[in-house]
Amino acid sequence: MPSSAWTRSRRDVESTARTIVVVGATGLQGRAVTQHLLSSGWQVRALTRDPNGASARALASVGAHIVRAQMEDVASLISAAQGAYGMFSVQPTVGSPGTAPGFSADDEVRWGINVAEAAYAVGVEHFVFTSVAGADRHESETLPGNLISKWRIEQHIAGLGLPATILRPVSFMENFTSGYALQGGALTTALAPQIPQQIMAVDDVGFVTALAFSRPEEWIGSSVALAADELTPVQIAAAIERALGHPLPYAQIPIDAIRALGEDFAFAYEWLNKLGYRADIPATRRIHPGAMDLRTWLERTGAAQIAAFLATRRTAEQQA
Repeated sequence: MPSSAWTRSRRDVESTARTIVVVGATGLQGRAVTQHLLSSGWQVRALTRDPNGASARALASVGAHIVRAQMEDVASLISAAQGAYGMFSVQPTVGSPGTAPGFSADDEVRWGINVAEAAYAVGVEHFVFTSVAGADRHESETLPGNLISKWRIEQHIAGLGLPATILRPVSFMENFTSGYALQGGALTTALAPQIPQQIMAVDDVGFVTALAFSRPEEWIGSSVALAADELTPVQIAAAIERALGHPLPYAQIPIDAIRALGEDFAFAYEWLNKLGYRADIPATRRIHPGAMDLRTWLERTGAAQIAAFLATRRTAEQQA
């Protein structure tokens, strides 16, 4: 009969063999990935710089193990990843919510490299990195800075020889749920009104990530672009309007106004208007037949999120 020490040791091995480290766990993608991994039976170490924050507490309440670590601190990442089977990595881009003033593309690349180096140091068996659709077209066309940043991280992962999967999603539907795109009673971006844009729900990235971890023999070594719908900004505004039951026109922001905020931002919009992501939507649906189109996302969660944001804004304006 095994000793209690042996039994605990065996349990520890079994636990770590089913453990995935999620970097950026309290962010948009990290939360979706954590939820899907937990639902699939994985143990999750959710890494965050603020274990006492509301998002971290919410993840702990559904079973994630919260660990303090920072992407700028390789030692903290190595410590957090010890013994884990796999690791999920996503970094904020310039202008992402929660990034400090002065956060740059070089910071994004350095953070992504740090995470990859930590995974290499501890010998994770499966590394999943979320990049962006189009990042692999660096040789055929000039790309926006955010795509180049992701590509530089991809190249470092490849150089390390990590057993990796690269996911390249398009823009997220969740971008339409906040002040990023909701201004003055309209849907507002610098996208050309009649140019189709590819979009995807972030929850579906979480689903595909969990699928990849569950089938390493199929997914290690692969790079996959992901998109679930393609609509013009005018069509997107009309769909949201129908879901909300009140007018929501589309208003294009002049590209010069975006350029005043930063040349990289302006170029990114120009790239989307002229070239775009060009992901294979049918291929995404073969991977994940349940991937949500915009209408389905609005019915399930999107319309409620948008309505809640607009109600909060109205209340703030009335109190001002």
